[in-house]
Parts: sequence; C-alpha cells; structure tokens
Amino acid sequence: METESIVYFHPMQETYKMTAAKKHWWESVSLPGKVLPAEAAGGFFVPVDCPVPLFYYKKKPWKQENLLNAMEIVVGAVPGMADAFLHPKIMTLISQEKRERWEPRRETQQRLSAALLAGCAADCLFRKGRVTVLLGRHEDTDWQMEMTRRLLEPYLPRINSLIFYYEEVEGTDIWEETAEELETYGYEYGLVPGMMPYLDSGEGLCCGRERCGGVILDYADAPRYPRVEREGQTVYADLTSSPEKEQGCIRKSGRILYSSPLKYLDTIVKNEYYRKMYAMAMSSAQT
Repeated sequence: METESIVYFHPMQETYKMTAAKKHWWESVSLPGKVLPAEAAGGFFVPVDCPVPLFYYKKKPWKQENLLNAMEIVVGAVPGMADAFLHPKIMTLISQEKRERWEPRRETQQRLSAALLAGCAADCLFRKGRVTVLLGRHEDTDWQMEMTRRLLEPYLPRINSLIFYYEEVEGTDIWEETAEELETYGYEYGLVPGMMPYLDSGEGLCCGRERCGGVILDYADAPRYPRVEREGQTVYADLTSSPEKEQGCIRKSGRILYSSPLKYLDTIVKNEYYRKMYAMAMSSAQT
C-alpha cells in the first residue's frame, strides 16, 4: 500500500475561534493542516488533521475553486505519499464531476480499515473468532474479497467461522468467481468459509435469520439488516461510514459496538484535541 499520510478534511468545531479562512480580502486562502503522530493511528498511517472553517471570508460561503486549491496545498505539503479523506459535509461543497479526485484510494481505504480493526475489533476477533462479511456491489467482489483477506490476515489463525453474504446476480457463479480466495483460507488456515445469498424483502436485500456474532465487516451501499446475537457484544465495522447503519446499531441498546473509517478519524482528531487541552491546562496549573 502506497499511502503513508491521510489528510482528514472535516468541518471546524465551534470551539475554534477561527470561523473563516481569510481575515482580509487580499489574503490568500490557507487551511490549518496539522500532522499528528503516527501512534495516534496505531502506526498504520500518519494522520493529518485539517479542519475547514465554516466560511471562506467573513460570512461568505466557500467557492469551490478556492476550497480545492487550498486542499491541494495541504495534501502536497504533508510527508510521504498522501491521500485525502473528506467528511461528508465537506464533500457536499464539491461538485459531482470533481468528487472522484477526492474519493479515497482503495489503498487508503484498506489502510484505514486495518487501523480500525486493530483499534476496535482485535480483541473480539481473538476471543470469539467469528466474522461475517456483507459484500457490496457485485462488480467490486474481487476487490472486496482480496481486501477482506488482507484485513483478516493477522487474525486468521484464531478465526474459526467466516461467512460471506452476497447479492445473487443472474448469469454469474459466486463460487467460481471467489474460488481462488476461498481456497486460500482452506490451504493456509484450514478454514472453510460459507457463502450465503442475501434475501429479497420489502425493504430490499437483507441477511437471513442466522444470528451474527463477533465482528461484522460491511461493504454494502445500503443496510442489509444482519441479526446479531442477544448475548455479548458484536463489533460492527461499517466500511462505508453510513449514518443510517450507525443509527441502526445505536438502537440495539449497546449490543453492537459501531465503528467506521469516518468515526475512527473523528476519534483521532478529538483525542488529539483533548490531549492538547489537557496539556495546556496542566501547564497553566504549574505556572
């Protein structure tokens, strides 16, 4: 994976005194990108915190050209190979034809997801050894299967149950398409993954009645409504960062620990902010 730094562009918190990117009309636009220690992301990448002020100048909204130029400058200034991850609210400021440039690369998605699993799901993977994977778009099956194997590689010796849910597409054979990846699990780890089609319901595609436990990896564009065990806690790794899925997990009364790349980056930024505030408070107390 090439990406070493991930620049997280997100709305500036209200606690910041800065509300606009420019103080005077003649000043150039700049964004306050701050390189955080790699330890903040478990060593998987170097996070760069870049809050975006609400306004471009005084109370004037951002012009797309100014915002894109300012973001390019931040990405170009960080160490190593860099990619960007945009908060959904920042992405809405960019036109549809420009968004592809600012979608995170697949290498970035994999690096973020690996950090997320290490930080939020490693203990559950080692203890329970159960993983359910909700595959997304059929055209992305090869990539999703390969990425899943790479993400689970550190934990596979302890995994004893691996189930993939998939969308049935007429004229295709999922077993044939995924044979190479599935055989790898058997040859190297003695693990025989299961393949289960989504069911068609009034709410769209959904998982079956079997209950999931351990860790759920979700690549699907829309909720697939997996049933979870009543006992213990299930870790839900939503790789699409869907607000709808997060709300669904919240309604499960604490039985599901929800995480996503967006939530993970938010946590890194907030932890660094609180650490800074604590250090400032301690410094003031000593003087």
